[in-house]
Amino acid sequence: MSHKAIISCAVTGAVHTPTMSPHLPVTPAQIAQQSIDAAAAGAAIIHLHARNPADGRPSPSADVYMEFLPEIAQATDAVINITTGGSVAMSLNERLEAALRVSPELASLNMGSFNFAMFRMAERPREWQHAWEQPYLAATEDGIFKNTFRDIKYILQTLGEGHGTRFECECYDLGHLYNLAYFADMGLIKPPFLVQTIFGVMGAMGADAENVLVMKQTADRLLGKDYVWSLFAAGKNQMGFGTMGAVMGAHVRVGLEDSLYLGRGALATSNAQQVAKMRKVLDELGIAVATPQEARERLALKGRHNVALA
Repeated sequence: MSHKAIISCAVTGAVHTPTMSPHLPVTPAQIAQQSIDAAAAGAAIIHLHARNPADGRPSPSADVYMEFLPEIAQATDAVINITTGGSVAMSLNERLEAALRVSPELASLNMGSFNFAMFRMAERPREWQHAWEQPYLAATEDGIFKNTFRDIKYILQTLGEGHGTRFECECYDLGHLYNLAYFADMGLIKPPFLVQTIFGVMGAMGADAENVLVMKQTADRLLGKDYVWSLFAAGKNQMGFGTMGAVMGAHVRVGLEDSLYLGRGALATSNAQQVAKMRKVLDELGIAVATPQEARERLALKGRHNVALA
């Protein structure tokens, strides 16, 4: 396949809270509809977390996931990508609960531990809708997002080898690329690797243009031609970094998990809005957008028929 950009859409995540935007999907119905609309707008991959429908708190419950995953699968051909990162407050077993139930084609995999700092969001004056929101964010000032070598190995063996799931390898810092190369050398993860380089999360690689080149050159040196490169930046840099990455040949990720905004001071009213904006950018650059089936072929995925969504 000649280069076509794969658009991933991260629909809700575990960073933003309901107070921050009325458009953040939290109920199963909202997550399903926004996922379906994002796929219709051009997203080949839908990256999914779950939320407690009562208060929007991040949820690891496989039962909650099953309230929206079958609907997405029935309405779209998009690749369903389930998080194994969950949230900073979840145990490893909680983070894996949904993925082990569903056996997805693709799952995210954090490639190392780091300080995932969201505490500055808790410092802004807000009228919080739910009691959990501010303490959840504030606690990250003294927390580490744990993704040890043992954790990563366990995920690769149980979900990768055991279920045939492939991974969106989330690399928030330079050392995470070296960790990926280590597991590749050990034979625990096979190419082609989907390498998602991430910028702008406090506590990890900053959203500076120079860092994109550093990450790309390092991935080239460590992984050669065995990887598929994607990138995104959190917050205000989402669209700018997506555009820069696309010009450099990267695939791109957008979504309300990563930024609540469509542009300066303007909240995005849906995930589909962000997908449509990025697709317009790609169109203007003369870059074609990959279909879900083309994404499956490029990433060597096992196919929807091998996913347990019945």
